[in-house]
Amino acid sequence: MNKPVNIEETAQLIKGIGASSWFAIKSEGDLYRIERFSPEGELECSRLFRAEPNTFDVNHEYEFTYISHCKECTILQNDRTYKFYTNDY
Repeated sequence: MNKPVNIEETAQLIKGIGASSWFAIKSEGDLYRIERFSPEGELECSRLFRAEPNTFDVNHEYEFTYISHCKECTILQNDRTYKFYTNDY
């Protein structure tokens, strides 16, 4: 699937059975902004998340994986699973 031009270069595609989504992450202070886009490039959500454990490094290689959605995301990095949670709900 080709990445729409409005989605940043570092965004990753998680393929789903019903629908796939693009995910992008960047640090904002002690939190992380995670954005989810539709396959066509429409912004579906943009929220601030906290990482557990708090040793995630956005500057090192990582991979978004399941379960990831607008309230909780999962990222693998250095053989460790990081959970990202938001207080937006």
